[in-house]
Amino acid sequence: MRKLLRFRLYRFKSIQFLIAVSFTVMTVLVVFFVSAVLYDKFNQTAENNTSLANQQVIYQVAINLDSYIRSLTITFNAIESKIQNADGEFQGLKLTEQLDTIFSTREDLVTVAVFTEDGERLGALPAADMRTNTHLTSQSWFRSAVENPNHLSFSVPHVQNLFKDRYKWVVSMSKGIKLNIDGVEKNAVLLVDANFKRIDDLSRSVKLGQKGYAYIIDESAGNIIYHPQQQLIYAGLKYENVEQALSFSFGSFFDNSTGVDRLITIQTVGNVGWKIVGVSYMDEIVTTRKEITSFLGWLLGAVMIFVLLITWYMSAKISQPIKRLEKSMQLVERGNFDITIPIRRDDEVGRLSRRFNLMVTRIRELMGQNIQEQEAKRKSELEVLQSQIHPHFLYNTLNSVVRLAGTGKTDEVIRMITSLSKFFRISLSRGQHIIPVADELEHIRNYLIIQSMRYKNKFDYTIEAEEEALECRTMKLVLQPIVENAIYHGIEPGADDGHIFITASIVDGKLRMRVRDDGIGMAQNKLASLLAQDAGGKVSEGSGIGLRNVHERIRLHFGEEYGLRIESEREEGTTVDIWLPCLKEEMRS
Repeated sequence: MRKLLRFRLYRFKSIQFLIAVSFTVMTVLVVFFVSAVLYDKFNQTAENNTSLANQQVIYQVAINLDSYIRSLTITFNAIESKIQNADGEFQGLKLTEQLDTIFSTREDLVTVAVFTEDGERLGALPAADMRTNTHLTSQSWFRSAVENPNHLSFSVPHVQNLFKDRYKWVVSMSKGIKLNIDGVEKNAVLLVDANFKRIDDLSRSVKLGQKGYAYIIDESAGNIIYHPQQQLIYAGLKYENVEQALSFSFGSFFDNSTGVDRLITIQTVGNVGWKIVGVSYMDEIVTTRKEITSFLGWLLGAVMIFVLLITWYMSAKISQPIKRLEKSMQLVERGNFDITIPIRRDDEVGRLSRRFNLMVTRIRELMGQNIQEQEAKRKSELEVLQSQIHPHFLYNTLNSVVRLAGTGKTDEVIRMITSLSKFFRISLSRGQHIIPVADELEHIRNYLIIQSMRYKNKFDYTIEAEEEALECRTMKLVLQPIVENAIYHGIEPGADDGHIFITASIVDGKLRMRVRDDGIGMAQNKLASLLAQDAGGKVSEGSGIGLRNVHERIRLHFGEEYGLRIESEREEGTTVDIWLPCLKEEMRS
């Protein structure tokens, strides 16, 4: 179960899975973005097309209504002309005969009547008895004519209630005129009633979608002149946002005052001051949105399926060489370095495979080099071990002890034997290769005691160390070969006594142990090739290890930046600096 879970997690973390998911997500996001843009564009186009179509319909209704109003105005002007040109004298009966011709040519005319400004009837077509309670002078059309003489006024639709047995919905046209009656000029009111059915038919024919409609309002007072649901308006069961419609002369806007999203279209009929208001419902436009959404949904699904198939195929082709490289790396991880990846392409994966082959080759070389270095290191350690029991040094020391004992110098014998004992004790160091600096300095001090006694005080020495340097650790037996080289090749060949200076200090965070003698020195050509000589060369003669041996031991343990630095001049002496890292804890070799 755990292995199965790991396998599934591995598949989810594979580069093929990541590529496929990345491309799929990116493609889906792009398709979603494009779909959203297209949906928004189509939505705006649908709304704009609906608005444009509504404007065209309402504009056509406005043209038809304007044309009809103009024809009524022409008829009214003709009637007014007949009345005012009746031979200069108002003749009711004769005028009635003349107007009857005009009246008979228009089926939409309901009433033509002339009244004095006091409400007295001067004539009417068709002739009928007037009702007594009409309150004629208080009606809106009559007041408008009296208050605005010579101005043709159109009333809102109303029931004609002037004459008995006549109750038709009419629009009244009225105008204040002057008549010559019995030689006296009097103010009068000319009234022409037009049947509202014609206007109702023009407005009712408007179809704005399934539920849309149009209504007419008066722009001066905001009264509703026509509405297909007039009774609901009067009963307060339906509301129209007339106030906002009055603020537009033409154009479209969205309205939500009734709780339903609607598109309102306005067009003004200029000669009467009426506004035609078209109302269409946005939920009918939503039908188009649903169709667009369905189409985009199918498109998105098809694109996603196609992209998934292509993406998984392409990701498998891309990840195949990477998987091959991974398997090769697993073989290397198990220790198989005899492997080479065939390179069949020159892309990033091909270059990575080439680098992998170079890396494996380099690892094989480094492994071989490491084996050689380890062999050299062991050989060097063996030489160090051999040097610890160098028979020549031991023989010379014991011979010196015998001579001192023969001459009765007991104290010198004790001192030499004690120093020899301490010398070998520190040389062994319980098998440790890294020892404190203090022990290394103690070891070289015992060595110098023995050698100074053997050479009958031909040289003296000074050993100094900083406290911080004493806390560091060093490889053992790095000072003895250098001091031995200073005695044998620097001081002993000279005629004068010599001095050896040994110091230990911390410089730039590194441990520096310096051995300086004032012996005969060496030539520069020999100095340049000193560390390049073999461990068994002349430089190492008498020391058992040699300078190069110490130099290579240090570099093998601590790196290329450490080792020996030698300076020397003829007759001036030689200075050897031993550079080591400042180790504060024991390091296992």
